[in-house]
Amino acid sequence: MAHGPMQDATPPTDLFAPPDGGPEVARPLADRLRPGRLDEVVGQEHLLGPEGALARMLARGGLASLILWGPPGVGKTTIARLLAGAAGLEFVQLSAVFSGVADLKRVFEAARQRRRLGGGTLLFVDEIHRFNRAQQDGFLPVVEDGTLVLVGATTENPSFALNGALLSRCQVMVLRRLDDAALELLLVRAEALVGHGLPLDGAARAALRAMADGDGRYLLNMAEQVLAEQTGTLLDPAALSGLIARRAALYDRDREEHYNLISALHKSLRGSDADAALYWLARMLAGGEDPRFIARRLVRFASEDIGLADPQALVQALAGWEAYERLGSPEGELAIVQALLYLATAPKSNAAYVAQGAAMRAARATGSLMPPAHILNAPTALMKDLGYGAGYAYDHDAPDGFSGQDHFPDGMARENFYRPVPRGFEREVSKRLEYWSKLRRERPA
Repeated sequence: MAHGPMQDATPPTDLFAPPDGGPEVARPLADRLRPGRLDEVVGQEHLLGPEGALARMLARGGLASLILWGPPGVGKTTIARLLAGAAGLEFVQLSAVFSGVADLKRVFEAARQRRRLGGGTLLFVDEIHRFNRAQQDGFLPVVEDGTLVLVGATTENPSFALNGALLSRCQVMVLRRLDDAALELLLVRAEALVGHGLPLDGAARAALRAMADGDGRYLLNMAEQVLAEQTGTLLDPAALSGLIARRAALYDRDREEHYNLISALHKSLRGSDADAALYWLARMLAGGEDPRFIARRLVRFASEDIGLADPQALVQALAGWEAYERLGSPEGELAIVQALLYLATAPKSNAAYVAQGAAMRAARATGSLMPPAHILNAPTALMKDLGYGAGYAYDHDAPDGFSGQDHFPDGMARENFYRPVPRGFEREVSKRLEYWSKLRRERPA
């Protein structure tokens, strides 16, 4: 499928030529299958399809500076290289891990010279988030004056990893992890290149795609190992697992994925989706998350999203945490699972959370109003003379244990902060509050 001006675009070098004249077969499969045109890139149709942002940009005859944000193995480097070819720009590549200010200065000066001769430069910076703020600021002048087109690649959220000045001068393009169809297309291409199929049965082939976790490069590296097998029989999932070590889940405990997964866990619990909550819990544990962090979040959830709809929720969350502390991993993780299932299946209420917020707003608005005198203690004669405690009605002396007195500051209208929901135990709480409100209206202040 052609995409307008991208159809005839070719990269600045032949990606399929063996490096230094070496044998083609010695090159890794992922490198031999690297696309030679933008319309050969899989899984990024939202950017490279006929209505994609990058396709439209090239059709207009201009290429803006970009940040390509996406997980590993989805084509960031390949897309940058092919964009340079499509736009007629010299492709220059740097890695933020191995490059410093001196390297940037050399690239900038070469780009200026190339520009004076009528040429252009596309500078691709892999892992651009590894540059510090001062290094990132160094790109600003050359991007602003058009000395070069900057294309940065990052696996980190640009909002956190890049400074605002650089972000404001670049367009962020989000690359998606490769879905199952895109991964299957890569396997078909690999089989066509080598001239025979992978020695896998259907279940093992699906398992191989699942093990790739959306990473096309990792998929092709595993496929290369499978293709090297000369067993003469088809491998099943068990045999495949024995051949290839399962990949660790993409998860950094101090990066965005950490916050993404805990958000998914919290919202699954709020939605009473126990199975989804179990899945996100498993994802976090498989990625190496500290179970104590999860236990703390469950305690928070018990108060924020359940509250008095089920008073046992907080007890269960604390018990799960305590059990984990006593047992450790992996035995104690089951206690966290038990607490999670209790919270997921409990009636939900955020009435306590809302009440706290409303009360805090009222406290800030009313300043330092004194409590009414009748509910103040009077330990000294002076305080008694000033009326402290005068007129206080002792609730236990009332026949129904309720005096109906007002306990808000003088001059402040009564507020209704806590509004229990008609679910779980809060239904009973609501009945009590309505009864006391009725008595309060009937009795004089």
